[in-house]
Amino acid sequence: MRFGTARGWMHFSGLLFRYGNYRSLLSITLILLEVSVEQEIYKKLAKHLDDLPGGFPPTESGVEMRILQRLFSPEEAELAIHLTLLPEEPRVVGRRAGIARDNATRRLENMALKGLILREERETGPVRYMAAQYLIGIWEYHVNALDKELIKDMSEYMPVLTEQAWKVPQIRTIPVDRSITPEHRVLPYEIAEELVRAQNRFRVVPCICRREHTMMGKGCAKREETCLWFGMAADYGKRNALGREIDLQETLDILKLADEAGLVLQPANAKDALFICLCCGCCCQVLKMFKRQAKPAAMAASPFFATHNPENCQTCGICVDRCQMGALNLEVDGLHLDVDRCIGCGLCVSTCPADSLSLVRKLESEQPNVPRDIIDTSIKLGKARGKITTPGLITMVVKSKIDRILTCG
Repeated sequence: MRFGTARGWMHFSGLLFRYGNYRSLLSITLILLEVSVEQEIYKKLAKHLDDLPGGFPPTESGVEMRILQRLFSPEEAELAIHLTLLPEEPRVVGRRAGIARDNATRRLENMALKGLILREERETGPVRYMAAQYLIGIWEYHVNALDKELIKDMSEYMPVLTEQAWKVPQIRTIPVDRSITPEHRVLPYEIAEELVRAQNRFRVVPCICRREHTMMGKGCAKREETCLWFGMAADYGKRNALGREIDLQETLDILKLADEAGLVLQPANAKDALFICLCCGCCCQVLKMFKRQAKPAAMAASPFFATHNPENCQTCGICVDRCQMGALNLEVDGLHLDVDRCIGCGLCVSTCPADSLSLVRKLESEQPNVPRDIIDTSIKLGKARGKITTPGLITMVVKSKIDRILTCG
């Protein structure tokens, strides 16, 4: 018997009326109706999130629905589906959702503080709100609100989420500075220090991947406070009490830590990167996704790969321990490098005592196309997933403008 169908409801109601109390029938029916309505709201929210660039694909187990029910109240879920990729004032969202401006303002700000949606604040003008995708977005904004049940659900969902939604990478891999030489013709957005120096607001936030693994008793000894946020991302983190504010020098010091601790540098997949993650292969969900592939190099957005000169190799094994992809292995006949597993992070190069490892720039035809900024990345990802079209973007802008006009005054 399925309560979601008319026949199911009639059959269930008939049984209660026949064998039970009418008052009990009414109470239970109302409760089940409320549950059914809530389920529909969460289904709409799941589809809404899946229509965003980052995606939120359905599963057979329905684990994604449990995650939404843990994070969103029914009222929050119902309001979230009225937000778009465009930042809009509460009065505009309120009109769309059928609620008063003051009510919309209060509820939207509370949702932004909970990390469920994005807030845009400028020096002048009103605060505006927009939809946040689940990954990279809502999930990372909950680094301070994790519990074991949520982590279990995410561990089940993450392989589906990452592999189905990775049509255009949201992050890319760049080499640690000590692995780069002038001969590499490195571009500014391929150098971590250059990315950082282009910013003026900095914040360091706990790595959600290492935190969740630690909470489940599976953590590593790597430092947790390593995710670097810049600009608008730093502003959002400050408003939501995520991490702490740091200056340029401490940001650069943390970057050096990546090389020392054997962490992969993964900035946002944009020339103007709003964040850089310092990742380990044992905890990072993206690196773990790469490792599950037969050829991680084909999935990672990286301009380099490693090469090995066996003539001066000391077979010390340092590089084997530092490689996060298992691309290097010591065999009886020496060191073996599997280029198909190399993501060009440079961790093996920077500590090779014999200089037998070096980075090589990929052919021009194999170079990743790095989007201009996060907006460009989102549009490319949405189009690759078939969720964004040019006519659809035009329609979104026109509808938003109409709603703004209708709520003036």
